[in-house]
Amino acid sequence: MKIGIVGLGLIGGSLAYDFRALGYTVLGVSRQPQACVDAVKLGAVDAASADLASLAPVDVVFICTPVSVIDAIATRLIPHLSSQAILTDVGSVKGSVVKVLTPLWPRFLGGHPMAGSEETGIHAAQSQLFASNPYILTPTAETPPDVIETMTALVDKLGCNLYRCSPTVHDRAVAWISHLPKMTSAALITACLSEADPEIVKLAQSFASSGFRDTSRVGGGNPELGCMMAQYNREELLRSLQQYRQSLDQLTDIIERSDWSSLKALLQQTQTERPKFL
Repeated sequence: MKIGIVGLGLIGGSLAYDFRALGYTVLGVSRQPQACVDAVKLGAVDAASADLASLAPVDVVFICTPVSVIDAIATRLIPHLSSQAILTDVGSVKGSVVKVLTPLWPRFLGGHPMAGSEETGIHAAQSQLFASNPYILTPTAETPPDVIETMTALVDKLGCNLYRCSPTVHDRAVAWISHLPKMTSAALITACLSEADPEIVKLAQSFASSGFRDTSRVGGGNPELGCMMAQYNREELLRSLQQYRQSLDQLTDIIERSDWSSLKALLQQTQTERPKFL
């Protein structure tokens, strides 16, 4: 089997490393010539080019680009694919992507590997990035059974925790544990910067340790990714933000009333429930 990777960044490059290690021929495409050169030198791919036509011989293509350009790339790529080729993506939003791409290519199956870091580019790519992490496939009633079977077997070889659900269910779930944390983490940093006394800000920056690092990590990540989360999963993100606001209001009310027993009970609940998300 030959596998194509469009977008040789952190996710695309990491997929390339793993599939090549599994014995597949991996062909890469990137609009950045240096990324193509580096991907070959690093051993991530067998060959790389800026030309989508170079993927004509592949059996499965992973589009590993920002969500905002997936449909445009698919439109340009599809004329070069064989009729039996499978097309998939790795976007963090599935509803809008599946809605657009399924009519364009019936052998499309949406996917989302839940792994990554703040770093970007082919040099950030690493083998085994997806091992033991969730990888979600989002088939629809129109998805051919053999496409689901092939992709399930292929993704399973990455050593990840494989899930299947509808695009709608996916988007609602990831709003809570991916898109909402991105926004609330950014809000934390913004709130700290709102301190009027520059000396206090400077001291806070000096004092910041593991607690701030952990809670602010995703808010300090890729701005483009955060914008796409909000733009393409707007309704579900707004719904989760509104609930988060209610939770903050509840905490504020408890503290204003000096109701320490209620605060302790709430924190005991969050202490108990947190491991279920990890």
